[in-house]
Amino acid sequence: MFQSVRHMIYDLIEWRSQILSGTLPQDELKELKKKVTAKIDYGNRILDLDLVVRDEDGNILDPELTSTISLFRAHEVASKQVEERLQEEKSQKQNVDINRQARFAATPSLALFVNLKNVVCKIGEDAEVLMSLYDPVESKFISENYLVRWSSSGLPKDIDRLHNLRAVFTDLGSTDLKREKISFVCQIVRVGRMELRDNNTRKLTSGLRRPFGVAVMDVTDIINGKVDDEDKQHFIPFQPVAGENDFLQTVINKVIAAKEVNHKGQGLWVTLKLLPGDVHQIRKEFPHLVDRTTAVARKTGFPEIIMPGDVRNDIYVTLVQGDFDKGSKTTAKNVEVTVSVFDEDGKRLEHVIFPGAGDEAISEYKSVIYYQVKQPRWFETVKVAIPIEDANRSHLRFTFRHRSSQDSKDKSEKIFALAFVKLMRYDGTTLRDGEHDLIVYKAEAKKLEDAATYLSLPSTKAELEEKGHSATGRSMQSLGSCTISKDSFQISTLVCSTKLTQNVDLLGLLKWRSNTNLLQQNLRQLMKVDGGEVVKFLQDTLDALFNIMMENSESETFDTLVFDALVFIIGLIADRKFQHFNPVLETYIKKHFSATLAYTKLTKVLRNYVDSAEKPGVGEQLYKAMKALEYVFKFIVRSRVLFNQLYENKGEADFRESLLQLFRSISTMMSSLSDQTVRVKGAALKYLPTIVNDVKLVFDPKELRLQRDPAAHDDRPAQAPPGEAGGPGGLLPAAQQRPGAAVPEGRGPDATARAGHHGEAAPHGEPDRHLHGARLGTHRKCPGTWPGPLPSPGTPGWPSSAVFPN
Repeated sequence: MFQSVRHMIYDLIEWRSQILSGTLPQDELKELKKKVTAKIDYGNRILDLDLVVRDEDGNILDPELTSTISLFRAHEVASKQVEERLQEEKSQKQNVDINRQARFAATPSLALFVNLKNVVCKIGEDAEVLMSLYDPVESKFISENYLVRWSSSGLPKDIDRLHNLRAVFTDLGSTDLKREKISFVCQIVRVGRMELRDNNTRKLTSGLRRPFGVAVMDVTDIINGKVDDEDKQHFIPFQPVAGENDFLQTVINKVIAAKEVNHKGQGLWVTLKLLPGDVHQIRKEFPHLVDRTTAVARKTGFPEIIMPGDVRNDIYVTLVQGDFDKGSKTTAKNVEVTVSVFDEDGKRLEHVIFPGAGDEAISEYKSVIYYQVKQPRWFETVKVAIPIEDANRSHLRFTFRHRSSQDSKDKSEKIFALAFVKLMRYDGTTLRDGEHDLIVYKAEAKKLEDAATYLSLPSTKAELEEKGHSATGRSMQSLGSCTISKDSFQISTLVCSTKLTQNVDLLGLLKWRSNTNLLQQNLRQLMKVDGGEVVKFLQDTLDALFNIMMENSESETFDTLVFDALVFIIGLIADRKFQHFNPVLETYIKKHFSATLAYTKLTKVLRNYVDSAEKPGVGEQLYKAMKALEYVFKFIVRSRVLFNQLYENKGEADFRESLLQLFRSISTMMSSLSDQTVRVKGAALKYLPTIVNDVKLVFDPKELRLQRDPAAHDDRPAQAPPGEAGGPGGLLPAAQQRPGAAVPEGRGPDATARAGHHGEAAPHGEPDRHLHGARLGTHRKCPGTWPGPLPSPGTPGWPSSAVFPN
């Protein structure tokens, strides 16, 4: 309401200045005055003020000079005009909402744009402002952090970004829209002394990360598109930690549960807007909001669609909690965890840890320190992005150190324990997603810094139990030069990699060259892998299949298995659960597919399946192949087009003949009266029309239409007309081709409809539906009818070989 009235007042001020300028012609001045009075009356109506009655020129009627009847009629006219305007405004708003909803529904990916305007908070030291999306029901963060480093002077440390603190949280999808609630959470971490009240800064340790407070805002309505106002500045109240050993995660949950926050005027000012599309789309469509300087915070996990070329090798590592004995100290330790990545030679990988979007990569990450807490709970997440070639040799190393508030004491503190975990498992797959209970090792500080000291030891308690050791005993155990501590430490990991898989069967296929003896087994196992894992590695899986086919071009050993695997993948994407990957498959075929000889093998395997349609055990796989026919032909045609570009139409005659042989085999199968082929024929009728536009790219449609079975050109005496038994066949059995012809029992319209093609026809008259004597897609839903007038057999209008719908 406020925004509407504000815009109306701005309009009125603008129009008033135009009227007072005295430069408008009389006709324009008259129209403008009408607009002004209409706008005033409309504003009075939505504010529930009195209706002003006017004459035709917009002047207020004087009740002393106007009759009662005239006033009444003028009142009626004014009321009607205002009501019409209200309905018009309401309709326009509904249309805008409908268009906006349709636009958001059409895209599988969404993004939340955030512009940080100001942080009004008395911190007193430098700070880190960490913003992220949070699911309060599951109590977990669902996005990376957007990190802004704030100075003690109350301004961003990078002063060039003073009015450009913008981030976009990408990869949100339908699963996120279904969440009961989503919160925008800001955590403020103070960077400085152990305690703020200590003033003797010379003797105090500095640079310690200490908890300071949080700010939380419910953004469920914004994410669901119910609220949209990019100009509105939202104030998010700040809640400081009660004591400096309060866990930030606990404070977040308290603020979400509380109805009000006693913020004392402290908080954050932000603007928020939901944008449709992935980061590439929103940069194109919203350049005024999102540009190259805007930080991109991705969802912690894969987006619902992984486009070819979107190469990722990210591991999200969350420090969950620990339990540390005080040892020789009188109070619990002030534990600081340092996270770093090392290779097996003990060399640290530089600049591979990202504490948040908008900040540079670092080589080691230091956790928040909770003062004298025996069981700290951190819930701090960082992204580790390692080059793929280094992942196999790398491990995460966690070192633990007690930090003292006094600088002199702090310098003498050494690492008191270490934990680690390898990024790759013994079977070549990546570290499993989920929580890991790591073993905390103790040894001399110098030994702990040597990777050779601990790399041969088990890293998790589960691994320790597998090797026959107890992981629950209270007494320390010695392994080599290290001792297993009674301390405990848990982390959580989530792997988002398009190159490294957690599935052994899929890994076997992707690395098929390493053991070709298991190739047949790996191809069969692929068809048992969970669909979600396959689509994550769609491009690499398809590349592997076609590489197998091309590198064994002289052999047919793997052709059928590769074809079956390809049909399996196409079938996956046709499934409702993964149908949003259709554009990904299309993009792969157009931009990434490069197997120039695949068309020969795919055509041959498909024809072999069609020729064996009546054999036991073939029907199910052939049915799947028919359902996948559209994309199988896209691969065939694309392969041939690429071949033509390289070899200038070499082997064109052989290619055309192989296609014609395939179509003749399909025609023969359609004439079969076997019960085993009924389901397959129904699928053929339903999916054959989908291949026509692709076949046209490599075959003249007119030539296809005029092709006839060679058997029809023999020297036999007069034949029955096409479509009758004995005539040149189309893609249907002879008895099904001519209206009124006898239909064998069980092969009537109902049987055909049950087979799956009923109602799938394209509109009559499409010029591109002619294929091997078959007018595919010209039949309508009504069985037994041919669209348009039917010419007499033998006349020029009678097609050389026609399909008559059943």
